[in-house]
Amino acid sequence: MKKFEFTISGNKYEVEFKMFEENIAEIEVNGTHYTVEVHREIKTTKTPKLVRSEVITTRAESKIRKTLASATLSITAPLPGTVIQVFVREGETVKKGDKLLTYEAMKMENSVLAEKDGTIRTIKVTTGQSILQGDVLMEIA
Repeated sequence: MKKFEFTISGNKYEVEFKMFEENIAEIEVNGTHYTVEVHREIKTTKTPKLVRSEVITTRAESKIRKTLASATLSITAPLPGTVIQVFVREGETVKKGDKLLTYEAMKMENSVLAEKDGTIRTIKVTTGQSILQGDVLMEIA
């Protein structure tokens, strides 16, 4: 079937697997025939089994409610980098597509544009500041 060569404590052994069924193997070691029982460790998966609980909702709870907080859009950093220049101020009105700031990421200059019309509510970064991916740069109301 398969031949292997093992070195154990400096001694060489030629091992040939003749037959292998379930946990019994017939092998030949340096010309001597052996029948051995193989002990296998039962491996468990590392992935946990997820069980989702049943969600019970009433019709009143399932309605979507628009709040003032949802009208505010947070502009986040798409990549980590350093802010080069901020082009807007708090309270300034911007239109969709206006350049808000420029930052350097991976040795390239990138521009962050307004995703909707609105007013700059807060600016959370300054020129020269290091930012991480997902950091809130500013909020548009």
